[in-house]
Amino acid sequence: MTLYQVQAQNFSDEHENRMHSDAMAQKYGFEGALVPGVAVYGHLTHPLVERFGAAWLGNSKVSLRLRKPAYHGDLLQIELKSDPNADIQNKVTCFARDTLLAEVDSRPRLPSEKANPPTDLLESTPKDPERVVIAWDNVVPQQPFRTWNWQITDEENQLYCDQISDSLPIYKEYAHPHWLLSQANRALTREYVMPAWIHASSEITHYAPLMVGDDVVVQVLPLERWERKGHEFIKIYMAYTRGKEVTTEIEHTAIFKVAE
Repeated sequence: MTLYQVQAQNFSDEHENRMHSDAMAQKYGFEGALVPGVAVYGHLTHPLVERFGAAWLGNSKVSLRLRKPAYHGDLLQIELKSDPNADIQNKVTCFARDTLLAEVDSRPRLPSEKANPPTDLLESTPKDPERVVIAWDNVVPQQPFRTWNWQITDEENQLYCDQISDSLPIYKEYAHPHWLLSQANRALTREYVMPAWIHASSEITHYAPLMVGDDVVVQVLPLERWERKGHEFIKIYMAYTRGKEVTTEIEHTAIFKVAE
């Protein structure tokens, strides 16, 4: 068992997503501004990378579930439990205020688990539309988002490390998982104006580690939309490609309309 403690920081109070502001978050019944879910994920990866290093960054299947919000200043208690004989070999939990906020299940990727981007995504070259306010009718499953090129720079990688107070030396060379998952948020906000939304969960598969200096092509496909208890959800698929190699696949789920 490994215990890691870190203080949560809300570094997104000026973000378009006003759930990172006190006024909007309190309107929906929260205590205050929500710390970004991608940052909570970054904290959860710390003990995994500390223990397994580049092997985890380049060969793992990861399931993130965000249960309750983290607030600015929360002391996060993050615990890694490992069992090499279990189906889910590594479980990481995040508690604050005696409440389970988030958890990650992780295991090595099996050799048979290959990257499999949808054919219609790889063959599509959608035009650049005007951003529109996200709404049920303009979330269209199987209609690809715009592709973009992303360069992993040392300066930006360090910024994402600093946002979550992660000083592991491996990130002098490797891209931080916090930044990798933050691109899923960027995919949504490149396509839509999103005034108030909540990251719910993510599934990440690492096929190869991404490095500082890499040039990456990001492709995005909305998979589905649904309604539950008054919330409206979107799930997107993402592929990160370096040259001809798919390094990372992500399925990212968000509540784009929060029940009032």
